[in-house]
Amino acid sequence: MSDANYKELSLNGLWKNNPAIVQLLGLCPLLAVTGSVINAIGMGLATTLVLTISNSCVSLVRGVVSDAIRLPAFVMIIAAAVTCIELLMQAYTYELFQILGIFLPLITTNCVILGRADAYACKNSLAPAMYDGFIMGVGFTVILVLLGAIRELIGTGALFNNMDLLFGESAKHWKVVIFNDYKQFLLAILPPGAFIFTGLIIACKNLIDANIKQRQDALKEKPVAGSKRARVTGNIS
Repeated sequence: MSDANYKELSLNGLWKNNPAIVQLLGLCPLLAVTGSVINAIGMGLATTLVLTISNSCVSLVRGVVSDAIRLPAFVMIIAAAVTCIELLMQAYTYELFQILGIFLPLITTNCVILGRADAYACKNSLAPAMYDGFIMGVGFTVILVLLGAIRELIGTGALFNNMDLLFGESAKHWKVVIFNDYKQFLLAILPPGAFIFTGLIIACKNLIDANIKQRQDALKEKPVAGSKRARVTGNIS
């Protein structure tokens, strides 16, 4: 696959076809676990790893799996990857594993993962399929972390609380208090707040896209420098 194709995959995963704010897939974890940055990072990393592993495995078996059992085979691959991630989190980040709870095994049914496996990985070779899974996971994680940061800041007046759950004891002092003596804004932490801020993020993206398109259209309509217009009067024989 050429560099241009990888650039297109990157642009699609991070912006044009972002699974969270364009495809609107994986909304269950997006809305449920983004009450803080650490929760968002944990879920985002787990989803990215599952996407990368499942896309790679699907690409490897695409030539030997028939259409009749394709989707069940993909689900089994995804479920196996999710199980491995769960076991790793139980071993090394048990408290975060407990906080994320049921939403970790529910990654198996995440439409983002099955959608990329069926739409892209089963039609492409290993390298591009692996990269597609990785970049889609990164795009999903970016939105998770952005939403988690907004909700944590507005809800508690601080950022990066409990980072030690994932990054160890040295991360206990990463917490940044933005507003002192701040009374919690409960709506931001609850699911309704997630809906509101997700809508605002989507609106901001649409606004940016509209401005970009307007500028591109203006450049297309702008006359080429050095061109001249000739006015002809009278009859031409």
